[in-house]
Amino acid sequence: MAEKHIDELSGIETTGHEWDGIRELNNPLPRWWLWTFYACILWAIGYAIAYPSIPLLTNATKGLLGYSSRAEFAADLDGAKIAQGGILEKISTSSLEDIVADPQLSQFATAGGAAAFRVNCTPCHGTGATGGRGYPNLNDDDWLWGGDINALYQTIAHGIRDPADGETRISEMPAFTDMLKPDEVRQVAAYVVGLTGTPRDPSMVEPGKQLFADNCVACHGEKAEGKRDLGAPSLADAIWLKVHGEAEIARQIQAPKHGVMPAWQGRLGDVAVKQLTVYIHSLGGGE
Repeated sequence: MAEKHIDELSGIETTGHEWDGIRELNNPLPRWWLWTFYACILWAIGYAIAYPSIPLLTNATKGLLGYSSRAEFAADLDGAKIAQGGILEKISTSSLEDIVADPQLSQFATAGGAAAFRVNCTPCHGTGATGGRGYPNLNDDDWLWGGDINALYQTIAHGIRDPADGETRISEMPAFTDMLKPDEVRQVAAYVVGLTGTPRDPSMVEPGKQLFADNCVACHGEKAEGKRDLGAPSLADAIWLKVHGEAEIARQIQAPKHGVMPAWQGRLGDVAVKQLTVYIHSLGGGE
C-alpha cells in the first residue's frame, strides 16, 4: 500500500492526485455543509414516512399523515363545481339577451365559451376564429344565416346540413350542369366576378347578368346580396367561403360544394352552447 503523502507547507494529507507537480490537498468538507447534508437525509426519511413517496408494484406507500394530492385536487375541483353551479344554473334558465346584459353572467359565459371553442371549434375555425378555405371567419360581419345572438345560437345548437339533427339549417345550391351550357356558366361567373372585380372577358358580363336574373336571383337576390332566410351568400361583398377566382366560381356553379357543420346541442348541452354563443357574439362580428 502506498505511503500517505503529507504536504510540507500545510501539513495536510494529499489525495494522491498530481498535475504538473501540483498535488491536491485532501481538505475535509466544511462542517456547515456536512450538517446540512445530514439534515437533508433526516428530512427525506421523515418525509418518506409521513407522506406517500415510495413506489410499490401497483401503488405507493400511503404515509402516516394520510395526505393525498389527488384527493386534495378532487376536493378543490368539487368546490369549484359547487361555486360554479349557481352561475351555470342562471345561464341555463336565462335568455341569451339576459346573459349578455348581466356583467357577471356575460363574463363567465364568455370565458367558458372561449374554453369550449378551443376544444371543439379550432380544428375548423382556427384558434383566432378567423376560419379558412371552406370555414367561415367568425370575426367579420358576413353571416349566411344572420349574426344576431339568437341566430348564432340556432346555428351552433343544430348545425348546418347535419343529417342527425331535425332542426339543422339546410341550404343547398343546385348543380347547373344540366341547366346551363358551359359558355353560359362562364358568362354567369364573369358577371359575378364583375360585381366586385374585373372579369377576364368583360364582354361576358351582360349576357351573364341576364342568365343570373333568370336562374339565380330567387336565392341570391336581384342585387346578388344574398338571402339569410335561405342561407344564400352575398356575391357582392368580395368575401368568398369556398371559391377564389373566376374559374372556381364557374366550377361552383356547375358542381357546388356543400359543407357540413355538426350540431353541438346534443354533444355539449344547452349551457355550453349558450356560452359558445356568447363568446362568438363577443368577437365583434355579431349583430
